[in-house]
This record gives sequence, structure tokens and C-alpha cells, in this order.
Amino acid sequence: MKLNVEIKNCYGIDNLVNEFDFTKDKSTQVIYAPNGVMKTSFANVFDDYSKGIESKDLIYPNRASVRIINENIGEEINPDSIFVIRPYEQSFKTSKISTLLVNEQLREEYDKIHEKINVETANLIQGLKVTSGISRNIEESICETFSGESLLIVLSKFEEEVKNESLPLYSHLKYNSIFNEKVVNFLETGDIKRQIKDYIEKYDELIRNSPIFSERFNHYNAATVHKNLNDNGFFSADHTINLSLNGKKQEISTQAEFLRLIKGAKEDILKDVTLQTIFNNIDKKITNVQLREFRDYLFQNQEILIELEDLNKFKQKLWTSYLKENKDAYISLITEFKIGQDKIKKIIEKAKKQKTDWENVIDIFNRRFYVPYRLGIKNKEDSILKDDTPTVEYYFKNRIENVDEDLLLRVLSQGEKRTLYLLNIIFEIESRKKQGMKTIFIIDDIADSFDYKNKYAIIEYLKDVTEFNNFFSIILTHNFDFFRTVQERICGDSKYMGSYMAIKEEGLIKLEKLKYRYISNPLKNWKSNLSDRAKLIASSTFARNIAEYIGDDDSFNKLTSLLHMKVLTTKLKIKDLLDIYKIIFKDLNELELSNSDEYIYDIIFEVAEQIIESNFDSVANLENKVVLSIAIRLNAEMYMIKRINNTEFISKINKNQTGILFGKYKELYPEDINSIKVLERVNIMTPENIHLNSFMFEPILDISDHHLKQLYNEVKLLIVSEELNESKLQVAATKVNED
Repeated sequence: MKLNVEIKNCYGIDNLVNEFDFTKDKSTQVIYAPNGVMKTSFANVFDDYSKGIESKDLIYPNRASVRIINENIGEEINPDSIFVIRPYEQSFKTSKISTLLVNEQLREEYDKIHEKINVETANLIQGLKVTSGISRNIEESICETFSGESLLIVLSKFEEEVKNESLPLYSHLKYNSIFNEKVVNFLETGDIKRQIKDYIEKYDELIRNSPIFSERFNHYNAATVHKNLNDNGFFSADHTINLSLNGKKQEISTQAEFLRLIKGAKEDILKDVTLQTIFNNIDKKITNVQLREFRDYLFQNQEILIELEDLNKFKQKLWTSYLKENKDAYISLITEFKIGQDKIKKIIEKAKKQKTDWENVIDIFNRRFYVPYRLGIKNKEDSILKDDTPTVEYYFKNRIENVDEDLLLRVLSQGEKRTLYLLNIIFEIESRKKQGMKTIFIIDDIADSFDYKNKYAIIEYLKDVTEFNNFFSIILTHNFDFFRTVQERICGDSKYMGSYMAIKEEGLIKLEKLKYRYISNPLKNWKSNLSDRAKLIASSTFARNIAEYIGDDDSFNKLTSLLHMKVLTTKLKIKDLLDIYKIIFKDLNELELSNSDEYIYDIIFEVAEQIIESNFDSVANLENKVVLSIAIRLNAEMYMIKRINNTEFISKINKNQTGILFGKYKELYPEDINSIKVLERVNIMTPENIHLNSFMFEPILDISDHHLKQLYNEVKLLIVSEELNESKLQVAATKVNED
């Protein structure tokens, strides 16, 4: 795969065009980008693309922005295939964790069970909508009424009641006609509640005194008995029943006679004068137009007034009635749910015995990263049954109970929080891996600010990621040590063409390809190519450090003379430098170079002038930057020594020579603002470039050839100006003498 990127006027990137070649096993590209060049902006552009957001320049929003991200020749990249990993996002939570729940076979079995249950649930809900008159939120309403979290668990508790032969008492009532905000508020007022209580007390009294009904056998029970007898052909078979009416038995032989007695007894109760008076008093208070439908319900179903003392209990009776009205659909659902539960229990047992991908992620984290807590999985089995995502538990040594994430975040250091953030990143990556999802990872300094143990753990995990066929990575970093380590441990020798350094020029950001072996250890490359004069000079800086470490004062002092203006600076020859190298670098005993009588001082400026005249700039040629830095410093010191013109003062300097000279120069020439500015930049830019070692040459890498060339010319101009001044003074002095 080849990824073609063109970015213009987006988040400070004026112009960047590059082709990332992922062919030939180069699944990882790594970019070293000094701070402020393009790293975060590059990640922002890809993040926008993945989210379908237009990219723009925040500082110059009126500039026309261009963002082209194509695969191969003009093929658009699927936004879902791009995943940007930031250095740290506390709020980031992957949305793909559920794909790691169980293995594929168990997940398929689980999904099939729920598919059947969902079909039966939908059938029942549709029936309940018609019966209750509620068009939405039926599940929530049922669960709230019966104080349950799961609809199926709630429904399963009423199986016996729904299946019995009693009539659905209130299936003819529409739920919202009674249980709406206006009606409920009306029924909850103190006066109405008292009158409802009076009504119920009188009603119960009439029931107890009824010749047919009693507290345990009211008109609803009687209607159920009548229906059952009729449905089962009781009277058609010439059977009769005996009723005890006022202590006397009365034989009933027909369905109509039985129904007439029940209705008559019910009407006698409801027509009671006292009961009607209470009812009418309640009715008079129903004056709001919005309560009119409720008033109609009371007139048509006066008996529901006895249910209004306990509204929640009445809600439960309503839902039970609706379920009884939809008995067939209810039974089908409960039957399927029971079968499904049994199967799910077996799946759970299998899941307990099998190691899930979730646990693999936890193992990766616990095994590789160094944090004061360990991770575990909570509700692994319940998550399968309830279709919830498992959650992570956090344990500390010598603490029995786990801690929740909120407490954890309060006690962790910033670095430890960043490590916890990696957990969600790993979940995202592993779920993409499981789905076989082609992904281009844009990794923005993921290891920044981590300690070395966790930094290397991140690199090792990223190495595992690169081994997956569908994964491609662009790793951005401003940390050169991390850059080199990624090259060594992930990219390898054959993938050096995937290494870049970002260079910011006027209106352009260029990604320069770097050769792995050179940039990984340029000092070794220099030592192996001392016939190259730039590398011959640059190697003196490293050799000087080694001489200091091994206590070779003679070699150290001579090499110092190449970096500062000393007595020996202009006297050392190539053969003198080779003698030192042979002492320090034991493998160079047989090395011989031509022109060994040439002076090193002359070679330094010869090479420096060649570099200045060359139009080729490259971050990879570190030796050129070292030579320029040495030449700049020598010229600067030579200029200051000449201007200070104090041999005794100069002879007493034995360390930090450039800084001491600069301090004296400012003291003598405080008004010389221009030269002070130039010399100040010499002090800032050159020390790190000259005092380098194998562990630290990031500063010289970050300085562009252009800036060093410019500084070289400015220092050179100071010397030329000083020489012109001296020449003018000599001419003036000669003229005075002649006069």
C-alpha cells in the first residue's frame, strides 16, 4: 500500500506533500519532527479525516485549505480505517470493547438466542401498544412500575398471574387517560385523597353486606366464574349451581340468570345513595378541561375509584390486565426467554473456562506496564447474560477490595494516568485486530513523558502491532532517542526508507528520508570514513569526550585546541590527529591518510567554505553541522580575542573559554549591539553541537543547515569588518607619519 498525503493551510502546515510507501514489508513509517514543526498538526488533519470534519488553519481561517489522503492512485481511504493515537486523552474510551466479549462461536450462539427473544419481545410490545394506548417507552414504564431493571426479568415474575383463568380486569382502560401528569396531580390533592378513602370504606361496607358478594368474592371474581362456566359449556350440559342469598339457597340453571344476578348485585352497590353522594362530590371537582377524559372513565367505570388510593398498585393491575389481554404473545416470549436462559447459562460456563480477548488485553497491560495497581475483569459472566460490557477492576497490593476508577484517577500521578490511558488504546487496537480491520495508525508521541520502562513497553507493543498484516503505522515523535529506538526495534535494516525527519522551510514542510544505520549511530559511520574530511574533523568532538573519560589529558588538551583558539590550534596537523585517534580508537591502529602534513585548522575552514558554497541541505549530514559549528566558534573566539587584546587575560582562561570571552567583550564594548547579538547566538547554537556523544546529539539534528550557514557568514562578516577597520587605521597612521 502507498499512502499519498497532500496538506495545505491546515493547523499551521503551509504545504506538505509526501508518499508513504508501505510496500516491501515496510508496515511502519517513523517521523522525527522537532517541536513546532508539524507533528500535532499532522495528527489533527488525520483525526479530522477519520471523523468527517473539514481541516483548516486556525490562525488564518480565510486561507484555502487542502486535505488529500489517498491510497495508491486516487483511491479514497475509508475514514474508519484511520485511528489517531494522541499522547494522552483522559476522556478517550474505545467503542469497540464489546467485540472482545467472548469467542466468536459463543458470541454467535448468544446472538441467536437474543434474536429469537427480541422477535418475541417486539411482538408483545406491539400488542401492548394497542391495548394500553401507549406508543413509546413501554419497556421503561413497565420496569419503573415494578421496580425492575430488565423487562424480561420483570415479566417472568408474573407468569402464574397472567396464565390463570381470571379476567383481565382493566384491559379496556387506556393507560395515559389515567396516568398522565394532570390526573395524577389531581388525585394526589389532600381533599380528593380523603374523599376517595371515604368512597372505598363505604364500598367495602356494601360489599360485605351484599347477598352475593364478599371481600373475597367481589363482582370481578363472579364475572370470572361466569366466564369460565360459560366457556367450558357448564350450563349447556344441564348443570346448575346453588347460590346462598340471604341465608337461602337459590338454584341457578342458566347463564343468563347467573349474569343477571351478578349485574344486579353490582348495580345495587353502585346506586347506594351514600356512595353516589361521595362520587358526585368528587365529580364536581373535576372541572379542568384536560381532566374530561378521566371524568368520562369514572362515569363509565365507577368501580375504578376504589383503585385510586394506591396509584402504583393500580398501575401494576393495569399492566397485568394488558399482559393477560396479550396472553399468547406473553407466553411465547416467556417460553423463549426460559429456553434462552438455560442456553445462556451453558454459554456462561463455557466462557468461564475459556480465556477471552478481554483477558488477553488485561494480561498485556499487567505484564508489560509498570504501575502501582493490577487490573482484573468485573462482571464477566453477567455481561454475557445482560449483554453489558465487562468492566475493569483495579487492585492495589495489600488492599483486599478493589478501587473504582474515579478514586484511582485521584491518587495516580500524571504519568500513571497516561499509562491507564494506554489500556483503552490497547482495547481499540486488539478489537480492530480481531475484526481484521485494515487500519492506518497515526501515533503522536505516544511514549512522551513516560519513564524508560514503560517507554520500552510501548515500543515492544507497537512492534507486535506492526506484525499484523492489515496494520500500518506512521509514528511521529520529537524525542530523538525514541525515534532511534523505534528504528532499531521496529523498523529494522530493510525498512530504513520509512524513516523521515520533518524540516520546516519557508512556506513548506519537507519530509527528508533518513538512512537507518547512519542516523542510528553517525559516530560509528564517521570513524569508519575518516578519509572524508568533514567526518575526520567531526570525529574529534567524540574523541575528545572519550579522552576526558579515560583520563588522557594530553589528547584531551590537543583536541580542545581544535574547538577553541589555543596556542596549538593552528599548529596541529592531520598526522597529529591520527595519532590521537589511534590511541583512543583501538581499531584504527593501521589507519593512514594522505596529505598528513596539512594543518587541521586550514582543513576546518576549507570544509566550512565548501559547505557554505553548497546548495544542498540535509539533516542527515550531521558532520557538516559539526564542522560549521567548530568553524563558527573558532572565528568568534578569534574575533573576540583580537578585540579584547589582553594576552594576560586570555592566558588565564582554562575552561568555558567562549563564554568568558563573550562576557569580557560585552564589558568592553557594550554599545556594539550588532556584534553582541551575533556572538550571543554563537553561544546558544554551537556548544551542544560540539560537545556531543552517542547518547545525545538531538540538538544538532534540530538546527537546520540554513541557520548555521547564516551564523557562519555573520561571524565571518564581523572579522572582515574588523580587518577593514584595522586597515583603515594603518592607512591613517601611515599618513600621519608621512605628514
